[in-house]
Parts: sequence; C-alpha cells; structure tokens
Amino acid sequence: MESLQNQFLVAMPSLDDTFFERSVIYMCEHDEKGAMGLVVNRPIGIEVNELLEQMELNTHTILHSVVKDSPVLVGGPVSPDRGFVLHSTQPGWTNSLAITPEIMVTTSRDVLSAMSNQKGPDSFIVALGYAGWGRGQLEEEIAQNSWLTIPASNEILFDIEPEKRWEMACKSLGFEPWQMSSQIGHS
Repeated sequence: MESLQNQFLVAMPSLDDTFFERSVIYMCEHDEKGAMGLVVNRPIGIEVNELLEQMELNTHTILHSVVKDSPVLVGGPVSPDRGFVLHSTQPGWTNSLAITPEIMVTTSRDVLSAMSNQKGPDSFIVALGYAGWGRGQLEEEIAQNSWLTIPASNEILFDIEPEKRWEMACKSLGFEPWQMSSQIGHS
C-alpha cells in the first residue's frame, strides 16, 4: 500500500461505539513498520492557554487570541499523557519533524514555550496522545471499510472548528455524512 502520510483517515459509520467514532485522523507517519496519526476533531475540554498555565509556560504574557481560544484535542488512545503539536512550518524548529513543506509535528516544549511568548507558528493543533497501528494493522482496517482516506487539507486541519472536521472531510469526498452507510459490502 502506498504511504498514507499527510492523508486524513475518515471514520466510517461502522466504527460507531468505538473510540474512533466520527473521527478524522491526520497521518503523521505510515511505512512498512506501522502507522501513527493524530485525531484532529475531538476536543478534551480545556484550552491551550490552560495547558500552558499548567505547564507554567503562561505566567506573564497576554496570549494572542488564536492561542487563547484553541482547544486541546484528544490525539488518540496511545500515551494520552504525551503531548504533540502539529504546526505550520516555521524556520528554527530543529526539534520538529517536517511531514510536508507546510506541516511539522513535535513533542518538544519549545513550540509551546514560543506560543506562550507570541512567537509560535501561525497554525497549530495541540493534542494529547496518538493513534498507532502495528505492521499491516491499518491496511487491514482499511480493507474492512473502517476508514476512508483522502489527501489532507490545511483548511480542514487548521481553519475549520474541530467539531466540524468530520463533516467537512466527508463533504470533501463528494457526499453528505448522512449518505454514508454502516453496512460493509464487497463486490
């Protein structure tokens, strides 16, 4: 299977009553060893500024409204205590891994520290935890029609509210979410 890096996985209705129900996952890595991605549409219930305060990174600075109003997301069920920042490319982030020329990911505090000082990337998602698959596991789930794959869109990723990303991803495929069936079929 071709690499799904920089693609969205869009959950099919058959994944109802699971952790991944109506989820959109941005694929950070996908190779012969397995896959890793971040759920990008499930807010935890706290804002990034609250997280920065908990990390003692927001002590004296008035935060830019983009940072202040951004939700922290549930990135996935694996390592929920580990933070990830998916962000737009900006020079100087040696600890960030470039996924594309426009998108980077990091687990380093330096991006969060820069955000608290209004020097961070223009676009970002902060997530706790990640979604991971072992060798061949994701391919099997796709073969079972659990996921649709589409090229990632920076608009959906950074400009659409998290709660609307699944619906927008479905619409980008050319159909409304209500048109998706939970029935699995093979011809």
